[in-house]
Amino acid sequence: MISIIGLGNAASAIAENFKEVSSYNVYTLNDQVSRTSKNKFKLKSHDHPEKYEKSIPDVSKFFANLDENVQFYIMGSSYSSNYSLGILEQIKDKNIDVIYIKPDTEMLTGMPALIEKAVFGILQEYARSGLLKSMTIVCRLSLEKHLGDLPIKSYYKSLNQYIFSAFHHINYFNHAEPEIGKVSEPSEINRIRTISGLNLKNLEEKWFFDLDTPRELCYYLAINSKRLETEGGLHNRIVEMLKSKPRNAYRKLSYAIYETPYDDFGFCVAHTNVVQKNS
Repeated sequence: MISIIGLGNAASAIAENFKEVSSYNVYTLNDQVSRTSKNKFKLKSHDHPEKYEKSIPDVSKFFANLDENVQFYIMGSSYSSNYSLGILEQIKDKNIDVIYIKPDTEMLTGMPALIEKAVFGILQEYARSGLLKSMTIVCRLSLEKHLGDLPIKSYYKSLNQYIFSAFHHINYFNHAEPEIGKVSEPSEINRIRTISGLNLKNLEEKWFFDLDTPRELCYYLAINSKRLETEGGLHNRIVEMLKSKPRNAYRKLSYAIYETPYDDFGFCVAHTNVVQKNS
């Protein structure tokens, strides 16, 4: 089991999607909760970041049954992100993967811009120091570009479902046996990540964030069952496409191929130890 934590209203909306799958325990913390219950925690709202930092909630009882592996979703520019460091401190004995949803920073002004810059930098240092298992960066602007023209009414729902789908499938692949290949375990120092959707025809990546200096790239390829059974030479063609990608002693690639009853799809996870700039 994996515990999914959504901190704040935007991150909670992403976390809610994981309730579709029984292998997750979902916890949401935001100010829209009417009252604290088993898996929902009501957060207090304040008008200044310092007030958040001085009123970190005690979540020890709320997280009493938290699983060993935790995915912690957070929207960087939200006021509730000021709670993140205090809450992470209370669950530091767990294996925590932070999924950081990065807004369009060019459109941020005032306090949200300052909050985003601070949280983005601090969480990366947490990851590099080993306090976090990893920090995965997802840029909303990049997702919007890849998903195409989204209607305003379904804008957030479409983005949230795509984020859920990507992370759920990667979680699944990491616990499933591939048909062939093996994704390498990333180096301990490469804890800052992003992911990409893949065009399986040419393995073109659609990155969720423009990661500076990726050190290790792990390709998860889900191929339709019929193709795996009948298409000769498929493995060789995939390997040749991977070999054509940039590789050197500091940029390593690995892959694994999985069976799916659906149309082909895939994801790539890029890992680095380089602190990402806040552009």
